[in-house]
Amino acid sequence: MRHMIMAIAMPFRLIWDKRGVVVATSLHDLRQRYQASTFGLLWTFLFPLIFLGLYSLVFTLILQVRVPEKSSFEYTLIIFSGLIPFLGFTESLSSGVGSLIENRSFLKGAIFPVELIAVKTVIVSSVTMVVGLCILILILGVRGELHLSIVALPFAIAIQWLFSIGLVWALSILNVFFRDLGNLVSPLILFLMLVSPIGYTKDMVPDSMMPILAVNPLYYMISIYRDVIHHGVIPWEYGFLFGSFSLLLFVAGFHLISRLKTLAADYV
Repeated sequence: MRHMIMAIAMPFRLIWDKRGVVVATSLHDLRQRYQASTFGLLWTFLFPLIFLGLYSLVFTLILQVRVPEKSSFEYTLIIFSGLIPFLGFTESLSSGVGSLIENRSFLKGAIFPVELIAVKTVIVSSVTMVVGLCILILILGVRGELHLSIVALPFAIAIQWLFSIGLVWALSILNVFFRDLGNLVSPLILFLMLVSPIGYTKDMVPDSMMPILAVNPLYYMISIYRDVIHHGVIPWEYGFLFGSFSLLLFVAGFHLISRLKTLAADYV
């Protein structure tokens, strides 16, 4: 039991001990990302709004999807609550898989722990998501539709970070040995977009399709956000399931990259 507790605590201890480095490198990467752009940090606002506009166009105007007792604008907000965390996850995944190869010099050095590369990648990739959530909360606040359950939103973000960091740890180190892994990210994201409840709610899913959704971790992630933001409830069951899986992936991903990082230095 003691060894298990220590194994679980190791990634948290590393991040906490190096929190100053994580913050500094994350801010540096964020400045590098937007300093050459015409609109700069404004893209953190524009990107989720553009994506939301495209989704709304497809589902409300082209497919003419309707939710009972909800207006088109209310349905758009429901889409937004699922789309924002999905964008945060996919941006973390697409940026993170090749992050070790892009920062190959850290694999051969001992100053900067390579485990922190995934952490800062997920944090930087989540900026657009956090801004999008703030926009959504502001809109709901103006409409008088905020629920007390919104206090659980930071916990939903924290669980998502555990899930994303653990997955990036595992995929980024495996990508060093199997370079074709990086080419699978784009079709994987497209597949996840189709099977994740972004443009539809749980009530719209036929019973025959539920087994497919049940094995998709993003189904639980998006459902947690939607319940907390729109339905005014804290989904304890989904939170426990997705939280437990995310913690397991987080710890397993950390120990995988810790064991393989020395060997990976010979492959980059």
